[in-house]
Amino acid sequence: MRVITTGTRLATMLLATALLAGCASTKEEEQAPDVAEGQLYQEGRAALEDGRYTTAVNRLEAIDTRYPFGEHAEQAQLELIYAYYETSDWEAARAAASRFIRLHPDHPQVDYAYYMRGLAAWEAGRFSLESLRLIDISKRDLGATQDAYSDFRDLVRRYPNSQYAPDARQRIVYLRNLLAQHELEVADFYLRKGAYLAAVKRGRWVIEHYPEAESTRDALAVMVEGYLGLDMPERAKESLRVLIKNAPDHERLDGRTFDPRYVKADPISA
Repeated sequence: MRVITTGTRLATMLLATALLAGCASTKEEEQAPDVAEGQLYQEGRAALEDGRYTTAVNRLEAIDTRYPFGEHAEQAQLELIYAYYETSDWEAARAAASRFIRLHPDHPQVDYAYYMRGLAAWEAGRFSLESLRLIDISKRDLGATQDAYSDFRDLVRRYPNSQYAPDARQRIVYLRNLLAQHELEVADFYLRKGAYLAAVKRGRWVIEHYPEAESTRDALAVMVEGYLGLDMPERAKESLRVLIKNAPDHERLDGRTFDPRYVKADPISA
């Protein structure tokens, strides 16, 4: 059994006290100084320019809290979005952007808030995009990626001439194709499991919601096979005719004949 002497106990208590004091001191140092709004803003701007984003967040948050109607309040709120983004706090960046849009819908730089909201969602979903095929796709939540797609579309729709619109349009194309492909991966999973109605619905969803995506042709192929699995040959032929018209060289076609991949059925011709 270990015997703790009085001296040992005292040393332990002193160490614990020192650690607590150190934590309190660190917390105190992290607090923004009690200075005027203008100085807080200048310190926040300087921190942003120097890449000291945690300090920038600290100062800009202080302005937002202490001087919500001050001279620099609106600009501080706008720059806080970027500071959050640079500290990889995607959720806070999106929340700050949404708040700015709500409070200042007519601000001359509100398009920037829309753009940064989408960019934060893009980053939040980035790892899901990079490892898209590494796990069972039917279990992957692409919520952040869908948010980015919606946010960028919102920006382009509201501010088509914004300086951020060209980049947003490029990201929209990429995200649209990826989200459509995600739906088809899920549809393929359903076909393999014999859930043919669910597969057909996924294929139809791609065509209805991502009509300009590259994957719409594959969505038609999914619908053909899904209808075959449901023993609905006439509906399968309708989808097949559309597939032939739009993608006569599709890999699943041999002339006007479609050969099912998963469904145990004979090839079907239009």
